Amino acid sequence: MKLHKSGTVAAVWLLLLLGASPGSRAASKRDEAWDILKSNINEKSAEKSAVAIRVLELLPGDPQALELAQKAATDDRPDVRSAAATALGQLHGKSTAAILHKLLFDPEPSVALAAASALMPSKDPAAFEVYYEILTGERKTGNGVIAEQMKTLKDPKKLAAMGVEGGIGFIPFAGIGLTAFETLHVDDVSPVRAAAAKMLTNDPDPESGHALVTATTDKSWLIKTAALEAIAKRGDPQLLDGILPALMDDNTAVRCTAAVAVIRLSTLADRINKKQ
Repeated sequence: MKLHKSGTVAAVWLLLLLGASPGSRAASKRDEAWDILKSNINEKSAEKSAVAIRVLELLPGDPQALELAQKAATDDRPDVRSAAATALGQLHGKSTAAILHKLLFDPEPSVALAAASALMPSKDPAAFEVYYEILTGERKTGNGVIAEQMKTLKDPKKLAAMGVEGGIGFIPFAGIGLTAFETLHVDDVSPVRAAAAKMLTNDPDPESGHALVTATTDKSWLIKTAALEAIAKRGDPQLLDGILPALMDDNTAVRCTAAVAVIRLSTLADRINKKQ
């Protein structure tokens, strides 16, 4: 397997960790993981940047993740702004609502929809206005922008890119919805297995944790991404070492999801060590 440039750095880093103390190892893991995320956020490719921003939602309460997502909300690329809206919906910062309200009037429909979706859990009236506009063709306030581009919502590929294509069933991250949609045309098994991996997130059986770690080495990037997301959400530091190789994966989604999983699990490991 050809290593990504960040993967080469990770390989050297892994060797250096062999003689490190538990505390310094955890700090090094977090630093390396943040480097991977920031490197992809700064990519010229909107798709790669969007993926890196989107996975920040797995780090609620992290001030650095919130800062990066807030900055991405002003990016000149719609895909990145959409990813930022989705991430901000989970990060719940003090200024999050204000930023999402602004994105509701973004000239790109996918961004406005992402912002509306992020605000829906709080039953924000402004979010309902967006869906009202989609249904009626106009906003109650009379200053909508989505109605002017309704043709976008009738394009299957655009719908897939926005993560609202009903036939997909499972998309790890909205920012890579179109890629997942295209994957279904050549592989009908991976999305099903990926969905199964995600469903194991809250299974307390340690065997499920081991199965998820094994899945991070699967041939399908979709399955690896889903497994890493589930591992991050399980919050079991004992799975940390098993996912380190994923930091060297060639696929952006896999690499970035592995990074947030490492950040999350290493932080938990630190807390446990301090209590002992």
